[in-house]
Amino acid sequence: MTTAKTEAGYTQTHIQHFTATKQIELFESLKESRFSGQLVISDTQNRTWVFYLYLGRIVYASGGIHPVRRWRRHVVAYCPERLAHVEEIQLALANIAQEESRISWEYQLLSVWIDQNKISRDQATKAITATVIEILFDVTQAMDVTCKSIEDNLLTNRLILIDAEQVIKEANKLYSAWQDAKIADRPDMAPIIRQPEALQKRTSAQVYQNLTHLLDGQQSLRDLSVRMKRDVVTVTRSLLPYIQLGLVQLGEIDDIAPPVSTPVAQQLFKTKTPRRVTIACIDDSPVVCKIMESIITEAGYQFVQEMDGLRAIAVLLSRKPDLIFLDLVMPNTNGYEICSQLRQLSFFKSTPIVILTGNDGIVDRVRAKMVGSTDFLAKPAQPEQVLETINKYVVQKKN
Repeated sequence: MTTAKTEAGYTQTHIQHFTATKQIELFESLKESRFSGQLVISDTQNRTWVFYLYLGRIVYASGGIHPVRRWRRHVVAYCPERLAHVEEIQLALANIAQEESRISWEYQLLSVWIDQNKISRDQATKAITATVIEILFDVTQAMDVTCKSIEDNLLTNRLILIDAEQVIKEANKLYSAWQDAKIADRPDMAPIIRQPEALQKRTSAQVYQNLTHLLDGQQSLRDLSVRMKRDVVTVTRSLLPYIQLGLVQLGEIDDIAPPVSTPVAQQLFKTKTPRRVTIACIDDSPVVCKIMESIITEAGYQFVQEMDGLRAIAVLLSRKPDLIFLDLVMPNTNGYEICSQLRQLSFFKSTPIVILTGNDGIVDRVRAKMVGSTDFLAKPAQPEQVLETINKYVVQKKN
């Protein structure tokens, strides 16, 4: 963790592996200093989240990929009687000070509805808490982040003061369930049917009708979970067999247009750093990992390593590398099993997996190909071969 005070007057901290423990440490430090203002968290994929704090406690959070979808989801879940058209929302926001609505229009709107007795404070509290937990889930997936804090309390009214440790633990519990289900994709992705005829043959008439109604590519997995009144892990698990067969595909989906302009904090602090190529090495040898790290980082790529084969899939799910170097022989498991399991996950269907092996036997190569490996590299790996492999399977395809 590296921290610096900038000329602009805010503190900036870079944190790798932003786990629940590190999140708790960060928020505890803000609580001890009685910090009031915004904590802006950005990752290497140009995503930004804003936490509004008062005396170190969370008042609200926003940002990420789908801030408007998220707000609508939680209004549907906890304040269904207030689900309104955009025009009605804009009319309500017209009575709020312009600067306040631009900072966090969704929070200000909840405040207005409480004042007008259109929703209860309990409903708003549940919606805000669910929003904060969902954002912390996404922040945990980011892993490598930059945190910026600015000492300015822009949210003048405080509907709730949330203790960070409690919601971080809840978000981490959900994230662990997501990892345990071996779901590599993000919950903000949207499923759509790609092979309707094949899907119809594999399902009953009723199931097929339900799937065609729900999987239109316009609703994220999280949207579907609210609509189906089931948690997002359960919903996604039910779709995994169809996804793995290629009958259903997960894709990116745009957010809904906001009724007001982009929040001020996000405009000020949004990170412009493009995502760097990430290369993983799964090998039980610390010497091999060290050599690979040196070759890969010196070439300007991000590097991820794991020497415990049993933890490999969890690490890869978290970091989602562009290419994986995988040792063939490891204690407790082997490269065949890991490669086979990765190919069963939709995210890793086409990720290049290069087997590292000291054995040039034809049987090993045939077996590795059968479980889905992309290529082979003899150990000890030479720098030229490693970089040529990355260039062949990652750099050239991106260009």
